[in-house]
Amino acid sequence: MKTVFTTGEAAKICKVSQQTIIRCFDSGQLKGFRVPGSRFRRIPRDVLFKFMKDNGIPTDALESGKRKALIVDDDEELVELIRDVLDADSRFEIRVANNGFDAGMMVKEYHPDIIILDVMLPDINGKEVCQRVRSDSSMDDVKIICISGMVEADKIDDLKAAGANDFMQKPFEVEQLADRVCTLLNLESVHATG
Repeated sequence: MKTVFTTGEAAKICKVSQQTIIRCFDSGQLKGFRVPGSRFRRIPRDVLFKFMKDNGIPTDALESGKRKALIVDDDEELVELIRDVLDADSRFEIRVANNGFDAGMMVKEYHPDIIILDVMLPDINGKEVCQRVRSDSSMDDVKIICISGMVEADKIDDLKAAGANDFMQKPFEVEQLADRVCTLLNLESVHATG
C-alpha cells in the first residue's frame, strides 16, 4: 500500500490535472513536503485522503488502490476468460459492458483506468467508442486496448488514430493481454519472471 504520492499520482487518484494538485499544494490547501534538495512535492496518504474528503472527491480510488478495468465485449466466454485472469491479479477491479451504449454510460460513471474494447460491438464500432472517450478531456488518462479478429493494418491505424493505445488480434493468449494491461498502467507484470 502506497503511503506517499507524487503530484502526478495524486492528480490521477483525484481525477484532476497535475497543475491543480500543484496549485493546491503551493497554496497550502494540500499539505505535504518537498523532497530535500529538490523541487519534488510529496503528499502523504492521510493528507490526501482528508483533502479528498474535504473537497467531495470520491476516495474509492485511494481506498482500494486497485486499478479499474472495463471489459467491453459481447463474447461472454472471452469476457469470462479476461475477467478470470484480471481477477487473479488482485490489483484490479473489473466491470463489464456487452455493448457500446452500456460502455459509454459506464466509462463516465466508473472512470476506468483501462478499457479492453472489442472493436466489433453489436451497436457501435470500437473506433467510435475510442473517439468518444478521447473527446472528453477528463478521460485523458484512460488507456484503451482494442481487441478484434479483423486484421487490416489500416483499420488498426484508424483505431490508434482514434485514441487506442494498443491493439491485439483475436485469438490471443489472455495472459498476454494481462501483460499488455500491466504495461500500459505501469504495473509490474504478474507473469514476468525474475
